[in-house]
Amino acid sequence: MRFSILILRNLTRRGYRSLLTLIALSTALACVVSLLGIAHGFSKSFSDVYASHQVDVVVSRQGAADRLSSSIDQTNVQKIGQLPMVNRAGGVLLETLSFEAEGIFGVPTMGMERGSWILADYEMKSGSLFSNGKDLELMLGVHLADRLKATVGQNLKIFEKSYRVQGIFASQSAWENGSMILPLDQLQELTDRQGQLTYVNVVLDRPIEAGQSKEAINNIQTLDPRILALATEEFVRTDTRMQLATAMAWMTSMIALVIGAIGTLNTMLTSVLERTKEIGILRAVGWPKRRVVTMILFESLGLALAACIIGSGLAIALTWGLSQSAAAKGIFRPTIDWPIFAQGWLIAVGIGLVGAGLPAWRASQLLPTSAFRDG
Repeated sequence: MRFSILILRNLTRRGYRSLLTLIALSTALACVVSLLGIAHGFSKSFSDVYASHQVDVVVSRQGAADRLSSSIDQTNVQKIGQLPMVNRAGGVLLETLSFEAEGIFGVPTMGMERGSWILADYEMKSGSLFSNGKDLELMLGVHLADRLKATVGQNLKIFEKSYRVQGIFASQSAWENGSMILPLDQLQELTDRQGQLTYVNVVLDRPIEAGQSKEAINNIQTLDPRILALATEEFVRTDTRMQLATAMAWMTSMIALVIGAIGTLNTMLTSVLERTKEIGILRAVGWPKRRVVTMILFESLGLALAACIIGSGLAIALTWGLSQSAAAKGIFRPTIDWPIFAQGWLIAVGIGLVGAGLPAWRASQLLPTSAFRDG
């Protein structure tokens, strides 16, 4: 009998136990891959907000615990726009509002100047950009408009005030597609934050030469010690919410990983105990310790590799289902790329090796005479 056939037969002849272990390992892998995919998708959706406008530097308040709720003076936009190497600057006020009558809460809301260059980056699906008047109006992302079943010209109430839907837009960012935009002065008045912004988007002169971004950031910092200027990539990477999302994904996954490791250890250890006499025979006919250890490890690795396939498919299905739900569709798009799959597979293989370590060592210590006596 071939060595590989023996390993496969050892796994299949105790089908129920192997199946339960496979389920535990697949669940652990699916948790890791799907949760990391959700965290990565959340971070990418956040990053796409700036990439869609070709933003090079983001300016927020120095020392703010949550940069997305920071507050800087609106006059900084003009000052930053006049600096050398700065092509343009645009302020954004970020808030979270709700449409209580429609039962939709926690809607990301951006306030921008009516003539802001940022607005020109959106693709208008219907309607138009803000008018030059003083009417209460707003623009909806395509996903939010779909959730609200709203059309251009329709009136929506926010805090008992009626706002007319001026336009419906699409963005490269899933997060923006689930948001809405109000004229800056109207959002400032609505939230009692007159003269305030959350952050300033800065686009530098093209082409950007080596060291230009750092020099531009230093120039911005000298305007006011209370503001913080960061390159877009660093702004996203160091944001507290992004870091928390990844940390929570790993912490939650650890529970499933421990369960998977214990399940694998239990299965392999029980398998070795039940095959004490069989292993003794193999040792008696000349099998070295190394070959016995290899057999146990390969059995565990076989389960781990099968779990990689099943768990990956399950993770894809779970994240796809989440992305289609009404609550998440307009906020982020789960992103599972090859590095995330690789992390999950390495962890599954690691669990397989760890779970088989003790049983393999025990099997290698069996002497033929004691194996026959104990078996």
